[in-house]
Amino acid sequence: MQREDFHFKKKYGQNFIKDISIVQRMAERVEIKKNSLVIEIGPGSGVLTKQLAPLADNVLCYEIDNELEDILALELKEFANVKVIFDDFLKREVKYDIKDYSFDHLYVVANLPYYITTPILLKLVQEDLPFEKIVVMVQKEVGDRFSASVGSKDYGSLTVYLQYYFDIKKEFVVSRNNFVPRPNVDSVIVSFTKKDKVCEVKDLDFFFTFIRDSFQYKRKNLRNNWKNYDLNVLEEALEEKSKDLTYRAEQLTLEDFVFISNYYCKHKDD
Repeated sequence: MQREDFHFKKKYGQNFIKDISIVQRMAERVEIKKNSLVIEIGPGSGVLTKQLAPLADNVLCYEIDNELEDILALELKEFANVKVIFDDFLKREVKYDIKDYSFDHLYVVANLPYYITTPILLKLVQEDLPFEKIVVMVQKEVGDRFSASVGSKDYGSLTVYLQYYFDIKKEFVVSRNNFVPRPNVDSVIVSFTKKDKVCEVKDLDFFFTFIRDSFQYKRKNLRNNWKNYDLNVLEEALEEKSKDLTYRAEQLTLEDFVFISNYYCKHKDD
């Protein structure tokens, strides 16, 4: 985007990418099929949108900055299959916005600033949209948390929450030098592919609360983080997994959390 009169807004985390090859690779990672709708969050100047539009039947964009309206109208004028809603994505009822579209495949693509990454991903999960894949560009340290493995320093409650629903993959790193204005950190492209089948959980609300509590104090062991639960029942569950209360939450797999949560729900009142 060559617009000297445009003022980048820190409050929206605006950093526009200047290397076309990166957005081409990002669009390729979506693996768009025929009869598809792509939702793009934060199109900015439309550089990624122009890569998505020829691949998808329809592209629906959400842009919070109204000052980009003229720029996007100019940049996207050749694409009749692109619609831009100028509003805060977090305030939208997305199911209502897409009800008039006919599609077999739904994808979400976004270049997300740090402060809004988690709220957007949680909204996508909680709205129970029928998307197949999410591809996002996020700060590298955030992407590390999403795809972290058991036992690593980045493994936490958000990791377990997202890995319950998705197969998560770090696609490629994007240097901070590829953005205008230049941010202080590198970014990474991360893909989230919805699992065909998730683990069976007896009480989903309890399960996610239990995960959050398990990581409440990362330096402490399970005994400390589970002090408000029946430790006798939890100790029994851990024994089934050849573990004990001296372990830390980052040493438990998603499958461990599912088993322990289900065991607790079944035996807590015995």
